[in-house]
Amino acid sequence: MLDIRFATARSTSGAVAVVVPSGSPSAALDLLTPLKLGPADLAECETFLGDVEHTGSAGSVHALPRPGRRPARVLFTGIGDGDEAGWRAAGAALAKSARSEPSLRVLVPSDTPSDAIRGLAEGLWLASYRFRLAESEPDPLRRVTVAFPAGTEVGDGLIEALEQARAVVTATVLARDLTNMPSDRKTPAWFAQRVVKAAEGVPGLSVEVREPEYLKAQGFNAILAVGRGAAAERGPRLVELSWRPRGAKRHVVLVGKGITFDTGGVCIKPLAGMKLMRKDMGGAAAVIGATLAAAAMRLPVRITALAPLAENALGADSMRPGDVVTHYGGVTSEILNTDAEGRLVLGDAMAYAVRRLRPDVMIDLATLTGAQGVALGKRTAAMYSHSDSLAGDLAAAAEASGESVWRMPLSEDYAEAIEGDLTDIVNSTDIGAGSLLAALYLREFTGALRERWAHFDMSSPAWSDSNDGELTKGATGWGVRTLTRWLETTAA
Repeated sequence: MLDIRFATARSTSGAVAVVVPSGSPSAALDLLTPLKLGPADLAECETFLGDVEHTGSAGSVHALPRPGRRPARVLFTGIGDGDEAGWRAAGAALAKSARSEPSLRVLVPSDTPSDAIRGLAEGLWLASYRFRLAESEPDPLRRVTVAFPAGTEVGDGLIEALEQARAVVTATVLARDLTNMPSDRKTPAWFAQRVVKAAEGVPGLSVEVREPEYLKAQGFNAILAVGRGAAAERGPRLVELSWRPRGAKRHVVLVGKGITFDTGGVCIKPLAGMKLMRKDMGGAAAVIGATLAAAAMRLPVRITALAPLAENALGADSMRPGDVVTHYGGVTSEILNTDAEGRLVLGDAMAYAVRRLRPDVMIDLATLTGAQGVALGKRTAAMYSHSDSLAGDLAAAAEASGESVWRMPLSEDYAEAIEGDLTDIVNSTDIGAGSLLAALYLREFTGALRERWAHFDMSSPAWSDSNDGELTKGATGWGVRTLTRWLETTAA
């Protein structure tokens, strides 16, 4: 990760970025004062801003090269209206525009608020992310200095904002790394080991990894059914990561779908649908990341993250259409589509949470359906909840963190479609409304938490096809930022 630090603005021979508010490019010129530029230099900057018609829109960057002079390059960077989102966009744009520089000084006003610092740092860190399996030359940009006018006191609020950004981005990077990892390496056991390693030495964090023998003895039959087509060394796991701070008065359970690769099973996917199925554990990565971020921030709320992990492989013992499984807790489900496996493993984990953990709130995240992308596209997750207050709080957290959600209806008109003839429920139907029906299926495992539960279908937002703002091509770590921001407000 970039080294981001605070300092006082001063003359430098390297690259300098100057923030530009929307509609006020002249305000940026005042920030250049500490650089001791002459009248001709200032006039040059002012003319340049006019020539490029810099409006200060969030994330816009115009670079003024100054070869042989100090500074050698000035990046005029828009922050829009100056809200956190605008500063995040500015940080992301700078991470890309200054990638070839060894260091960068970002000149900011003395009254820059803490949420602006958090947004700027998140944008810089997230947009500079790269996933590499092989050793390669890193980007030259290694240090960013946020430079205030002389005499500015960098208070505890700004320092805390930077540390909050660091915790969230570190967790998001882990979620991206887990999701980007090719599935020949990413077995359920490998994922579980990564969680254990990430939690090592953190006071208040503990991890339990349940292996197939335990799952069989305790009745996690759906997780076992999904994973039984895989080779033994790629067998299923259930990871339970717990953050238990002293004095916590609220218990939140986060459940994430953890299919480390999805062939579709007997109902096999076509090649186009299978190529990116290493991302099918993005929900598990997100709930693990959010819990680690909460621990790093020492949030006073108890959190249990559950990651049911399996590889949905095509093998001699793969589950078949028409098979019946009895979930943990007793709900029976007929398998009508082996490619609707995510809801099966989630059902076991959610039933376990309700019966054994007794949380105040339960939230699940899953790369669950292609229907989500059809309805909402690549950037917006579908959210389902019976609770207006919970849905409102989660939507506000998503907006504040820079992620996007849209609340979808949990229509009772469709509930009878998942009722089974042989069993309590069926895992698939052919009537459409795929994302809604998956949510209704999961609702069957919420028990007394039905009014305190939310479900995110985030299949498309879990992956970005190109660099876009603070997202880089590949896994996005979607959900870590939303969940962590919501947990912050829950703990307040």
